[in-house]
This record gives sequence, structure tokens and C-alpha cells, in this order.
Amino acid sequence: MKTISIHAGGARYDALVGSGLLPKCGTHIAARLRGPRCVIVADETTGALFAGKVEASLREAVFAPARVTIPAGENAKSLAQASEVCDRMTAAGLDRSSFVVALGGGVVGDLAGFAAAIYHRGIPHVQIPTTLLAQVDSAIGGKTAVNTAHGKNLLGAIHQPALVLADVATLETLPAREFNQGFAEIIKHAVIADASLFDLLRDPKKIDLGELVRRNIEIKAEVVARDEHDISGERAVLNFGHTVGHAIERAAGYGRFLHGEAISLGLVAACEISVRKVGLPDADRRKVVAMLEKFALPTELPPDLARDEILSAVAKDKKFEGGAVRFVVSPRLGSAHLADDVTLEDIRTAVARL
Repeated sequence: MKTISIHAGGARYDALVGSGLLPKCGTHIAARLRGPRCVIVADETTGALFAGKVEASLREAVFAPARVTIPAGENAKSLAQASEVCDRMTAAGLDRSSFVVALGGGVVGDLAGFAAAIYHRGIPHVQIPTTLLAQVDSAIGGKTAVNTAHGKNLLGAIHQPALVLADVATLETLPAREFNQGFAEIIKHAVIADASLFDLLRDPKKIDLGELVRRNIEIKAEVVARDEHDISGERAVLNFGHTVGHAIERAAGYGRFLHGEAISLGLVAACEISVRKVGLPDADRRKVVAMLEKFALPTELPPDLARDEILSAVAKDKKFEGGAVRFVVSPRLGSAHLADDVTLEDIRTAVARL
């Protein structure tokens, strides 16, 4: 087991990475939280696969867990579903000393974390991510949110977890498509912060998942520590590829693309813009595209998806401020920053080439 200490604002917590952590989660949580009441929030899939182990471990640690099951999929990230989760927490007798366990992928983590942030003005939560995408990205950093009819993650709060438990054994249960989408965020981290990650990804059959997850958590934690609330703009680099990616998700209808698949397309667009705006070598752009394709991630839009709808969704994104786009560009692999001269026309051109 590897331990990564994360500092974010006034919060200090650990991310534990290893295999076989789920049956021991109660012990790790008991070292940090007192409870005794808690709820395990899982979707229909992760609940069936893992909730029994987590619940048994919590009971062994003398906690009193209840389960809350939500529908699988992005549509569960709604204010109505968050309200339902909070109602279930009240019915289970949770108070200010209680906590929430988010057991699942990014949707579960975002929703459960948001419910914990607003319940009694904030109670602790533990993230137990069970997808590669959640382990390397969404479980780290404290961003919690739900979607609205107008866009993705428009209602949310920064609420750092008390603990992150990344059990890489859970990744063995993932279908190939679900597993592969996590590599979009890993490749993003390679582009914005550590080009040496490309070396770890060279042979997909020889990847050390524990080491890969550990390094990606470190990268995100380092960025979050410098700018927890995305005030200075340093945290914004984590949005590389996300402005267009989120717009594609919304324009296509949530569910057509997995989140990582939409981000893959957003990365291609962001690299295209980076070539034209900040001189990213075209060979580096091609390297990113080839790596995405190595993990069966899309790099071209289907012809039936209207490009104008994507541009309309970009204008409603929370990264669109005062008529300007907070767009992240990369001048070279391993580095990224906010650009102040990327226009909607630049994005339109990049999307047209997808």
C-alpha cells in the first residue's frame, strides 16, 4: 500500500493506493472518523459488486452503515437525486458526527460528495473510487457537483474528503470501454504536468496500475495544493481538454459518450488550438492523438453530431466568463497554462476539424 499525503487549503488527508483495500476500509476510516452512523452511496452496479465488503468492514470497525443506491449513469448527477440522498441520510439518523462513503466512479463521487457538503452545512466524506478515471482524477481535489439542464457541474462545492481509498483490484471488474476512458485523464496529466507518463503508457500490457494511479494522484494533488478553489488560475490547467469535452457531452446527450471519451475529443481540440496559438509542435499533437487511439479512445466526432450545438454548449460552460473563454493551452508536453486570446472562433475551427 502506498500513502500520498494531500494538502488543500486547510485540509490535510491521505490517499491510500493498493490492492485489496476494500475489506480493510473500516480500519482505515476508523483511524480518522468517529461516526458511528454513516451511509454508503453507490450506484446499482458498484453496490452489487462492492457494497457488501465495505459494509462488513465498517461494521467490524463498529460503525453503523446504511446503504443508499442511486441509478447508474450521468443523469443521476442532479439536484433532485442529491435531495433524495440527503433524505435517506436523515432517515438513517445521520448527524454532524456522521459521514458519507462514496463508493463508485465519478458520478457517485461527485453526487455523494455534494450531498455531504450540504448536509448539516457539511459532514465528512470518504471517497472509495472504483474506476480508473475516478482513482486518477475525480476522487482527488474536493470538487463535488451536480448537473443542471443548462450544463455540467453548474451546482457544486469544494468539499475535501477525509480519506481516499483507491483499491486497484476493483479495476479488474471494469468493462474495457469503462477502463479505457480513464486513460484520457492520465494522458491529460502527461500533457499538462509530466511528459514522462507517456513512457509508462508505452506498452498497455505492462502497465503497473498501482504506480500509475499513485503518480496521477500526486500530479493532481500538487496542482490542487497550489490553488484549491481555482482562484489564481493554476488549478485551471486541470481543465485542459474539458471546455470542449464537456460541451460534447452535453450536445451529444449524456450517455452517448463516456466522460473520458468526450474528454479525449476535447484533448484533440485543445492540442489543435495549442499548435496554432502557442506553438505546440505538431509532432507532439500527433503523439497525443496516437496515445489516445492506443487506448481505443475517440479522436474524431461522429458526422451526425452537430458542431453548432457543441459551440452553443461551450458558451454555457462555467469556464466561459465575461464573454471570454478560460481556455487551457499547452506550448509543450509537460506544461500548460491559461490563455487569454482563445476565441469562440478558434474553438469553432478546432471542433470543425474533429
